Amino acid sequence: MLDHVFTDAIGALRDAFEGALLERQAFEERFHVDVLLGDMTWETSYGLPGEGLPPRVQADITLDWPTWAQTAYRSWYIGEPLDEPPRIDIEIVLRVQRLASSPDPKALLDVLPEMSPVIGHDRLERSGPTIETVYPGDLGDPEFAIEVSYEGTYEVDEDTLADGAQLDTHLSSMGGWISSILVKVGDIKWDHLPPLDDLHDT
Repeated sequence: MLDHVFTDAIGALRDAFEGALLERQAFEERFHVDVLLGDMTWETSYGLPGEGLPPRVQADITLDWPTWAQTAYRSWYIGEPLDEPPRIDIEIVLRVQRLASSPDPKALLDVLPEMSPVIGHDRLERSGPTIETVYPGDLGDPEFAIEVSYEGTYEVDEDTLADGAQLDTHLSSMGGWISSILVKVGDIKWDHLPPLDDLHDT
């Protein structure tokens, strides 16, 4: 990958998730560059091992590197004063899917903390839940999903810019934290439909 603080953050998160034995959903990973605005976005999804496709519970992770952060990073890189440290916007969506009945949002919120562990200098903050209903073409039995997101920023201060190893230190806790949350969410007595790959095998 490119030698860039944003791609270093991506690599640090990948290592954290794989170190926590999470399973990457290979076809769900994307890297976007907005050719008009210059923003960069990385999206990926991880689940617990052996969950099937799609996994019953998964974490969808998005990192955004906005244009202003690139400008700040470039100024630091060429030796100019750093007026404001660049920040990486982080969103983690915890999703429970393939449900046969409408879920109880309180059951989910009861096992989720309001804030993430400290990531650098800040924490991610939990949102309210969203419930999704999907009907088949014949309007038969629907399936349901529920999501809760954590959002915030990771400030890349000058010490971290100078020593990229600090990225690993700051982001390494996210793997174990997400893994433990997926286990807690998966332990709730959900009314799951079978994974789609099981249906294809029958």
